[in-house]
Amino acid sequence: MKVLVTGGGGFLGRHLALRLHQAGCQVSILGRRKYTGFPAEIEIFQADLRDREAVSQACAGKEAVFHAGALTGIWGDKKEFYEVNVVGTRNVIDGCQQQRVKKLIYTSSPSVIHDQTDQINVDETAPYPTHYLSEYPRTKALAEKMVLAANGLKGLLTVSLRPHLIWGPGDPHLVPRIVEQARKGQLVQVGDGKNQVDIIYIDNAVEAHWLACQALCEGSPVAGRCYFLSDGEPVLLWQWIRELLTALKLPPLQKKISYRTGKWIGLLLETVHRLFRLPGEPRMTRFLAAQLATSHYFSIARARQDFNYKPVVPPGEGMRRLLKSLAAPPEY
Repeated sequence: MKVLVTGGGGFLGRHLALRLHQAGCQVSILGRRKYTGFPAEIEIFQADLRDREAVSQACAGKEAVFHAGALTGIWGDKKEFYEVNVVGTRNVIDGCQQQRVKKLIYTSSPSVIHDQTDQINVDETAPYPTHYLSEYPRTKALAEKMVLAANGLKGLLTVSLRPHLIWGPGDPHLVPRIVEQARKGQLVQVGDGKNQVDIIYIDNAVEAHWLACQALCEGSPVAGRCYFLSDGEPVLLWQWIRELLTALKLPPLQKKISYRTGKWIGLLLETVHRLFRLPGEPRMTRFLAAQLATSHYFSIARARQDFNYKPVVPPGEGMRRLLKSLAAPPEY
């Protein structure tokens, strides 16, 4: 099978491209930079998702496109988020249809349905909220709606996958941020510490994408649907963080604030950043406070039923691999 992975230089995209290559696929990746560390057989397209013509050319001759490329983050320019995540996804859809690609597997996020309240074992019937506190989930939701609406049009079948907090060796976001803040003494618990959160080990997220691709065909229940993905075992977020800090022999977590306080601090810092056009992102935002203080874990029953998803790496083994990698970081 000839496949394209957008965002192929990112954490998920890189692992996905390597897994597909291992499975015997003829793999190409699309990303903004030049990437190293890939087998010579993997073709690399250096282009921006906003470049409509380049995206279409990258889709040429492919049977499946995995659209994992996106602009992520809790803060940033509204226009840029829209152009990359919404217009970029529109370009991928159009490229697939123009080049007669059969399958489009889109990487979404559970944050597209997060409404700042506790979400307990939520399934895919949960509605999109009417208001978002961050451009990332808002634009990812818009893109997901487009992907699902494109299913069955011009010969294209689509599916949207919602992995939550991808972690593991090589993770450039979740664990490094925790470690950095802990070392600086800036890590603060938001909320009562009893909130449960889904996470998903990188190999499990990759396997789910490959399984969904294989199951995506005419008449399949997978076509036109969205799916939550996780390790199947929600964690007590702050307990998980404390155990990670202990394993890495980092200073213990001592500072705490309430969810209400976190939201007010987030609003204040957001306002200051906007008024003074400060670079970077605020240390706290309302969206981040909600993510850190509320429970948000999801049922993966639909994924288990429709494409036989089951985690291939249990959490304990995943943590062992992560800690080993942090002792000797992988070279890319």
